[in-house]
Amino acid sequence: MQANAKITPSTLSLKDLPWQIDWSRDKCTLCGQCTAACPVNAIELGVFRKRIVEVDINAATQPGNVYKVYHGIRQRTDPAYHCVGCGMCAMVCPNDAIMPYHNDEADKLRFHLNRGGQAERRGGRRNAPAGVLDQIKFTRISMLTDPALDAGRHEFEMRALLGRILPPEENMRRVREHGWVPPVREIYPLIIGGMSFGALSPPMWEGLQMGVAYLNEEMGMPVRISTGEGGCPPRLLRSRFLRYVILQIASGYFGWDEIIHAIPEMKVDPCAVEIKYGQGAKPGDGGLLMWHKVNDLIAAIRGVPKGVSLPSPPTHQTKYSIEEAVAKMIQSMSMAWGFRVPVYPKISGTSTSLAVLNNLSRNPYAAGLAIDGEDGGTGAAYNVSLDHMGHPIASCLRDCYLNLVKLGQQNEIPLFAGGGIGKNGNLAANAAALIMLGASGVQVGKYVMQAAAGCLGSETRRCNICNIGLCPKGITSQDPRLYRRLDAEDVAQRVVDMYVSFDTELRKIVAPLGRSTTLPIGMSDALGIADKAAADRLQIQYVV
Repeated sequence: MQANAKITPSTLSLKDLPWQIDWSRDKCTLCGQCTAACPVNAIELGVFRKRIVEVDINAATQPGNVYKVYHGIRQRTDPAYHCVGCGMCAMVCPNDAIMPYHNDEADKLRFHLNRGGQAERRGGRRNAPAGVLDQIKFTRISMLTDPALDAGRHEFEMRALLGRILPPEENMRRVREHGWVPPVREIYPLIIGGMSFGALSPPMWEGLQMGVAYLNEEMGMPVRISTGEGGCPPRLLRSRFLRYVILQIASGYFGWDEIIHAIPEMKVDPCAVEIKYGQGAKPGDGGLLMWHKVNDLIAAIRGVPKGVSLPSPPTHQTKYSIEEAVAKMIQSMSMAWGFRVPVYPKISGTSTSLAVLNNLSRNPYAAGLAIDGEDGGTGAAYNVSLDHMGHPIASCLRDCYLNLVKLGQQNEIPLFAGGGIGKNGNLAANAAALIMLGASGVQVGKYVMQAAAGCLGSETRRCNICNIGLCPKGITSQDPRLYRRLDAEDVAQRVVDMYVSFDTELRKIVAPLGRSTTLPIGMSDALGIADKAAADRLQIQYVV
């Protein structure tokens, strides 16, 4: 502990911290790069006084104690500055003199994170590495039963439809009676989910947009990206790249003044409008952008004062029922673009999802439904919401799809699933499993941050400080000193790499199924799991 440090009830021992710093005095040259790079100021320059015994063989005096002073690196024990294990100190050290390591036996910090009476908030995802999606196997392999397909040689139609898909005769009837049919978009089944301009840094957000534009215009992959709830830069609204963007409107309506004013000047229509009622990381609660990130640029785009926290209400105001919310929001957003743009809601995974879906099935303007499961990521949420609230995405999606089957509308209303997809790196396998459980496509966010920008956060409580704007990689920070560490062009290149790799793996999964012309949506007879309860719940094969 520091000399003359104030001892308070919340001051911890170094042994109580889950992430501890291993520093080598012999290798360190005291360059100071580690202390400069640490985003949470967990380490500092320290002055040490050490007793050594010196023996002078040429002197007649007895051996004695000698006290020497040297400088080194000290880890702070104040919970406000606890090490988050991001490893930036090790990345910048030229001598490999420092490294954080996880102490599995330390478990006291969690009792000290509510300083000032404030409940713990953090970014990232739920701290539970296991999940049902990773246990699902693909068991139906076409051998002699169906024509064999070669994933590397055959052509595959990896496309999903976003919009209300009606039978041809119903479309013709609507044209005759109303002069209008529901708009439909052909998109790639892997969507970059809502991460707002504000939650992400400028180079990260720009890099994602650049990567999506390249995939569309150079590689012919109709990839789409959601803006999140913070609006978007005015130049994007007035560019031809808007066609690759899903504009999200949430209960805070941040940035929507700018969007509405830009409609007459838009060169193209957006891909779709997503009305966010909930998200998997904090179901029943609105979004939150903490004041650390609300700088001049973010405040101008969102139309709010600088330096204030921006919590969204838990629901859209003035709408107090499913019917009212669906009718008012979906139809008003459809009218804003002359009924040319698909409009659909996004909700948290919950046992009430079927009630929402049943109402959407009766509304001809509803273009689909997006469901975000309990493992969804976030830039800021209460820890109790992240760890203890929500519904698993697999069973919630399955319930909704089977309900559409009963209504005979499984090919009419597309479902999009999100929340923990690729959590353990199995992005294509998780996505294919959800598609075969009934999803037309999947939404991912945290995986993109990890793959495209090297996000250091994990489900072992590593980093996860997205909420305070001190991201060590500059991904979720609005501080120029931090986000200059990120190159937008590098992010764009990694986004392209990620999608090409995903496409290859998805083809390797669907080729043995004998499917090439359409996605295997709802093809649950191809799935199996070694958990009997899960097999019964999802109505798939039980295999051991």
